[in-house]
Amino acid sequence: MHYTKEDIQNTARVKRLNLINSVTGVKPANLIGTISDSGSPNLAIFSSLVHLGSNPALLGFIMRPRHEVRRDTFENIMSSKSFTINQVHPEFVANAHYTSAKFDKEESEFEKCHLTEEYMDGFTAPFVKESRLKIGMKFEESIPIEINNCIMIVGSIQHLIIDDNAVDENGQIDLQRLKSVGIGGLNRYYNLTSIDKFPYARVNELPDFFNS
Repeated sequence: MHYTKEDIQNTARVKRLNLINSVTGVKPANLIGTISDSGSPNLAIFSSLVHLGSNPALLGFIMRPRHEVRRDTFENIMSSKSFTINQVHPEFVANAHYTSAKFDKEESEFEKCHLTEEYMDGFTAPFVKESRLKIGMKFEESIPIEINNCIMIVGSIQHLIIDDNAVDENGQIDLQRLKSVGIGGLNRYYNLTSIDKFPYARVNELPDFFNS
């Protein structure tokens, strides 16, 4: 099957959304927690989280255009300058998915989707208690993507909370042990399974691919 640019543009909207959201492969499923000026917590699922650097420790995620629908997550981050990132696991994948429903601004996705708010002293935004990998973030900057009016939100890691047995001696996180969940497309969820582990790639240490 071969799609040209014109084919993609002429594809029915929902099919096009599913198709293009799937082409990048499995993406990390995370719940982003925020709180409004009035103290109302907000929770929304995102699959666009990316690593931007380790020194300083920066993460980013993409938000859809604000003019399409109300974006409580964006407004809350802009006002509080903080947010949390909470990995999704199989036990509450359905709960996490339905946080994407269009609840009223003062309705709590935590309450509606039966997830538990958790707070840390000195940190404003709510964490998801059920998550085994939680990150407290400070807002650093927003970067407009002019071609489609999306926004990249960039934050720095202030707190990293993770199960003790999920980090090895080199600092690598075992996502399979955590039972982290990935998203393909808009609404299909995957388990993550480790298939191999390799040393740092060096030119003079290449395996013999031709005779293996």
